[in-house]
Amino acid sequence: MTISRDFIKGTLVLALLTVFLPSGAQHRWTLEECISYAKENNITLQQQRLQLQSATEDVRAQRGAMLPTLSASTNHSVGYRPWQDNGVATVTNGQVNSKVDKTYYNGSYGVNAQWTVWNGGRNRNNVRLSQLAAQQAEMSVEQQANSIEERICQLYVQCLYLREAIGVSQESLSTSRKNEERGTEMVQVGLLSRADLAQLTAQRATDEYNVVEAQGQLATYMLQLRQLLELTADADFDIADAPASIDDPAQMEVPSLNAVYEHALQNRPEMRNARMGIESADISLRIARAGWLPTLGLTGGLSTSTNSLTDNGWGTQMKTNFNMTGGLQLSIPIFDGWQTRTNVSRARIQQQQAALELADQQKQLYQTIEGYWQDATTNRQKYIAACATAQSAAQNYELLEEQFNLGLKNIVELMTGKDNMMQAKQNQLQSKYLALLNIEMLRFYARD
Repeated sequence: MTISRDFIKGTLVLALLTVFLPSGAQHRWTLEECISYAKENNITLQQQRLQLQSATEDVRAQRGAMLPTLSASTNHSVGYRPWQDNGVATVTNGQVNSKVDKTYYNGSYGVNAQWTVWNGGRNRNNVRLSQLAAQQAEMSVEQQANSIEERICQLYVQCLYLREAIGVSQESLSTSRKNEERGTEMVQVGLLSRADLAQLTAQRATDEYNVVEAQGQLATYMLQLRQLLELTADADFDIADAPASIDDPAQMEVPSLNAVYEHALQNRPEMRNARMGIESADISLRIARAGWLPTLGLTGGLSTSTNSLTDNGWGTQMKTNFNMTGGLQLSIPIFDGWQTRTNVSRARIQQQQAALELADQQKQLYQTIEGYWQDATTNRQKYIAACATAQSAAQNYELLEEQFNLGLKNIVELMTGKDNMMQAKQNQLQSKYLALLNIEMLRFYARD
């Protein structure tokens, strides 16, 4: 599956372009590169592809079961009769042989063919069942690929968010250091108490901790992304920065919940797989019922033999003893110890399980899409509100800082204003990325 054109052009999740560092520096991976690499190298996905190959071979085997079978056989033996009297006649293949040897040789040759003409449609249904199993294996490969792509998108966006969150935390730390330096100067001239300076110092230490914590979270998500790509620990890995042209969530339209669900219901591989499961259960029931029906087969064979006790030559014996057979075999089941009845009951249970599996898949799909839609709608609204709040908080802090420097505001008011400004920026950043991610996830579920 390929990344959508809209995704590449500008949206957050699928719009990341390849970014190269200066000559000799480490290459940074775009989202598209991560997805492409994972689809080629992820071990779980490779295992799914091998299962698909195995299912394809099963189809070939079931088709071969409908063809006649042909086999050739030969048997050779040497005998020894130590007490055999001379002159005793022997009969071999209808001929009287007076030649008596203590050591003798027998040889037989045959070609046999068998063909099941009809067995209640069992062979034909087995072919169809194996074809469905191969198609389900293909859907499983697509489903696993989608799951990997979805997880990579989530991790990638989380890493982008944490990068910017670290920037906000570092900005907060820079402001705290400036406040601490200014507070130190004010203590020296008697405009600020040492207790208030201690609060500024504690605020600076807290911001340092927040930077380290955010960096640790980024390292954790980068590790998860590396593991999903099956990259070793010694491999250089870093992701590209988000382009400056990221779409504004406030200007993006959230796709319709029902439209996305109806499209996904028809096109998502897990839904097609579940529908195939119902069809497979129906075919399994027909195969089970075939146990009550008669079986008709054709048999045929060619055979000849040779023996060293006769005076005839090998070629003459092969011709004289040549035999052709043909037959019709009809088997009518009468009582099989309730085996067929049990198989039919199990097949009916399998039908009910397949129907429940489809219903469960539909429910899970709706819950997933509804969750993305709800998060996209909520975080889009949060982002719009957070933009206004962040702007207002920044302006308010600038005024508080000026008033604090003039001695008109105390340390508590300054710290509260700073905390409000930083929290507003974090809320704006978080709602922005969550809105973009969930909108792109809805587009992901709505694509063909």
